[in-house]
Amino acid sequence: MTNIIEKCVYSFFNNQAEGTATMKNILGGKGTGLAEMSELGLPVPPGFTISADLCEQYYKNGRILPKFLLTQLYEALSEVEESLGRSFNDEHNPLLVSVRSGAWISMPGMMDTVLNLGLNDRTVAGLAKLHNNERFAYDSYRRFIQMYSNVVLKLRSVHFEEVLDLKKQDRGVRLDEELDVLALKEIIEEYKKIVKAKTGVDFLQEVHVQLEEAIKAVFDSWMSPRAITYRKINNISDDYGTAVTIQAMVFGNLDSTSATGVLFSRNPSTGERKLFGEYLPNAQGEDIVSGIRTPNPISKLAETMPAIYAQIEQFAIKLERHYKDMQDIEFTVEQGKLWMLQTRKGKRTVESALKIAVDLVSEGIITKEEALQRVDPCSLDQLLHPVLDPKVKKDVIAKGLPASPGAASGLVAFSAEEAERLTKLGNKSILVRTETSPEDIHGMHAAQGILTSRGGMTSHAAVVARGMGKPCIAGASSLSIDYEKNLMRVDGHVVKEHDQITIDGQSGEIILGTVSTIKPVLSRPFVQMMTWADEIRRLKIRTNAETVEDIKTALNFGAEGIGLCRTEHMFFDPKRIVSVRKMIIANSLEQRREALNEILPMQRKDFVAIFQLMKEKPVNIRLLDMPLHEFVPKTEKEIQQVALSGRLSIESVVDRCKQVHETNPMLGHRGCRLALTYPEIYEMQARAVFEAMYEVEATGDVKLNVEIMVPLVVNEVEIRFLKNLIDGVANKVAEEKGGKLDYKVGTMIELPRAALCSDKIAPFVDFMSYGTNDLSQTTFGISRDDASMFMSHYVDCGIFKNDPFVELDEEGVGELIKISCAKTRKVKHTVKFGICGEHGGEPNSIQFFNELGFDYVSCSPYRIQVAKLAAAQCAVRSK
Repeated sequence: MTNIIEKCVYSFFNNQAEGTATMKNILGGKGTGLAEMSELGLPVPPGFTISADLCEQYYKNGRILPKFLLTQLYEALSEVEESLGRSFNDEHNPLLVSVRSGAWISMPGMMDTVLNLGLNDRTVAGLAKLHNNERFAYDSYRRFIQMYSNVVLKLRSVHFEEVLDLKKQDRGVRLDEELDVLALKEIIEEYKKIVKAKTGVDFLQEVHVQLEEAIKAVFDSWMSPRAITYRKINNISDDYGTAVTIQAMVFGNLDSTSATGVLFSRNPSTGERKLFGEYLPNAQGEDIVSGIRTPNPISKLAETMPAIYAQIEQFAIKLERHYKDMQDIEFTVEQGKLWMLQTRKGKRTVESALKIAVDLVSEGIITKEEALQRVDPCSLDQLLHPVLDPKVKKDVIAKGLPASPGAASGLVAFSAEEAERLTKLGNKSILVRTETSPEDIHGMHAAQGILTSRGGMTSHAAVVARGMGKPCIAGASSLSIDYEKNLMRVDGHVVKEHDQITIDGQSGEIILGTVSTIKPVLSRPFVQMMTWADEIRRLKIRTNAETVEDIKTALNFGAEGIGLCRTEHMFFDPKRIVSVRKMIIANSLEQRREALNEILPMQRKDFVAIFQLMKEKPVNIRLLDMPLHEFVPKTEKEIQQVALSGRLSIESVVDRCKQVHETNPMLGHRGCRLALTYPEIYEMQARAVFEAMYEVEATGDVKLNVEIMVPLVVNEVEIRFLKNLIDGVANKVAEEKGGKLDYKVGTMIELPRAALCSDKIAPFVDFMSYGTNDLSQTTFGISRDDASMFMSHYVDCGIFKNDPFVELDEEGVGELIKISCAKTRKVKHTVKFGICGEHGGEPNSIQFFNELGFDYVSCSPYRIQVAKLAAAQCAVRSK
C-alpha cells in the first residue's frame, strides 16, 4: 500500500520558494538552487520540484506514480499557469515545461532531461502564432519528439539523427538552424514514422500523459547503468534517489536576440577570477552540452549582448557570495531577457580548487578552516606526478581545446568498451570519440585521457574529465574519425586503433607516440594550503620508505618521520642477494653466521644513509619479515652462484630449497617466528642498527630517534624474548663503543590475536604500529593479492560497501584496533600508536585513526600530502 507523503511538491515563483538550502536531500541540487535563486530575487522561470522521497517510493511501488503525487503535481502546475498567464495544453497560449533530474549530489549528464514538453500537433501551431515565429515552433517540436523518444520511449537517437543529417544534405545546408520550416515539418513526420515503426503506436499527443511519463523516465534514470557506474566511480551512495524539477520553458532559440549558455563564475581549470564558459545564439541548452555546434566563448557575449553580460557578472558575484564557492550556472536569454536556470557548485580541477579556496580566504569570503575542506585530499595525487617534458621534441599532429589539464599517453580506443578492455589487460588507453555521452562513462573512467573532435570547454567530455581529474582535449575539429574502420585521419596522418598517442590537456596538443615527463612544480596555492594543513592537523605524517631516493622524495613532501622501513626490501639488491640466499639455505649455525657477517656491513651502510637523511626525525625499522620463498634461488644459474659462494654442492642447495618451501608462506615461517628459530638474524640486524647509530651520532650534534619494530607477534612470550635479544645486542655494542644508546622497541599488530591480547604485549613495548594490510587479510581470511578476482563483484553486490584493502573495514578490522588500543592504554598509557598499512594514506581511514587518538599515520611518499590534508580536515571536523 502506498504511503502518503504529506508534502512532496515544492514550488518556486515570483521571487518566493517553498524550499530552502537545508533541503538538498529532498529537493536535490537543482531544486535547492532554483529555490534559493528565487529567494535572492534572481529571474527564475516559475516551477516546482518533486521530492526525492518519491523516487524511492516510485521504485517500491513497482514504478507507478502515486495518486497523491498527481494531485499535488497538478495543483502546482496550475500555480505556474496562473503566474505566467499560459495554460498547459492550450492551443492558443500554450505553456511548455522542462522536466529535469536533480540528485542531492551533482552528477553531470548522468540522468535524463526532457525539454519543450507540452507540444503536440495542436499546441505547436499555437506556439507559432504566440511568438509569430513558425520556424521556432516546429524546431522546438522536432527537438521535443527526438528527446522524448530517446528518454521516455528508449529509442536510440541515431535513428533521428540520420533523418536530420539526410535532410540537411538534401537541402544543401550544414547547420540545423539553416533548415526552413518546410524541412522541419518533413522531419517531424519522419520522426513520427520512426516512433510508430519502433513502438507500434503513434507519437503521444496527450500532454498530461507526456508529463507523467517524463517524470517516470527521470526517476528511472537514477538506476540507469551510466548513473550507477558514475556513483560507483565517485563513491556516491545509491540512497536518496533523484528529485524531479518541472519548470516553465524559456526559449533561447526564438531569434537572434535569444541565446543559451553555461558558465562558471571562475575558471574551472585554472581558478582565475573571471567568467568562464560558452554560449550559443538562437539555441537551446542541449546544443551546448551535446557538442553538436561549436559554441562561442562567454567573453564574446560582452560584445553581442553587453547588458546581458553585465547582468550575468552581477548575478555570478551574488551567487558566489551566497554559496561561498565557485558556481556552475546555466542561463537562457529569451528575446533580450535573461533567465537563470541553474546554479550549483562547479566541478573543477584540483589546481583550480586550490586556487579558488585560497583566493576566497584572501577575499574574506571563507576561513582557512573552510578552505581546507574545499579540496578532496585524494585529488592532490594528480599534482604530484610527472607532466610532459617541455624540452622533448613532440610530433604534434593536431590541436583542440584544452578542456582538462594534465597529460597522458596510451593506446587509441575508439569505444568505451575497448578502453575498458585494454585497461583490464594492463594497457593504458586514450578514449577517442566524436563526442562523448553519458553511456561512455565506464570507458572514460578506464582511460588515461579523453579526446573528442566536437564539443567545447563545457561539453560532457570536458566536465566529466575535470571531475575525474583526467586530461581532456575537446573540439579537435580537424580529426576525422571513422568508427567502421577504427581509425582517424588528421592532417595527412592516419592513426589506427591501438596506435600510441599522447594528449596534453594543458595545451590541447595531440601528439604521436609517447612523450617523456618531468616532475611538476607545486603552485603557490598548493603550498599555502599545505601550510594551513600543517598548522591545524594533530596527526603526524610519516612515510613508508627504505631507499635513499624514496626517503628524499618523502622529505621533499614534508614527511615527519619513517613509519615503516622494510629491511627485507634491502635484501633484494643484486650485490647482496647471494649472501641472503646463503643465509637461507645454511645447514648450520656456522654457515648462517658466515652469511650474516657478509650482510652486516651492507645493512649498517643502509642505516647510516637513512639516519644521515632523517637526523632527529623518527625512523621505525621493521626487522626482517620476509617469506623465505621470495628469496630462495630458482634458476640453475642462481643455484650455482649460491653453491659456489657457500662452498656447497648443487644437490645440497636444491635439497635445502625444498626444505624451506611452504604451502602458505604468508602465514608461515616469517617475521618473529624466523627470528625465534634463528635469533642470529635479528642479532645481526640489531647490531647493524646500533653501529650505524653510533657512527652517525659520532659525526655531529645529532640525536637520532630510532624505533625497532618486531613483526608478526601473537603473544607476550615472543616480544619479551626478542626485546631481551635486542637489548642484549645494544648493551654489547655500548660496551664496545662506549656510551649509551637511546632507542625504542615496539611491535607491529597485524594478527587478530595480537590485537585481542594487546594488554599482555603492552608491558614490553614502547609503541604499536598497526599493519592493516595483513590485519585485514587475516581478519577476512582473504589474500589481498588474489582478491581482485572477486572483490569488484562483492562491492557491486553490496556484500562489501568498499574494498577493505583500500578503505579500512571499521566494523571488523577497525573494531579489533579499537579493542587493542583500549586494552593497551589500560596497562601502559605511554605506548604510542601508529599505522603503516596502505590505509595510512586513505582519507576515510585517516579519520578513523584520528578519532582513535593515534599519534601518526604512515604512507607512501606520494600520499604524504594527501594524508596531511586529510588529517587537517579531521582536525577541523573534530572542532
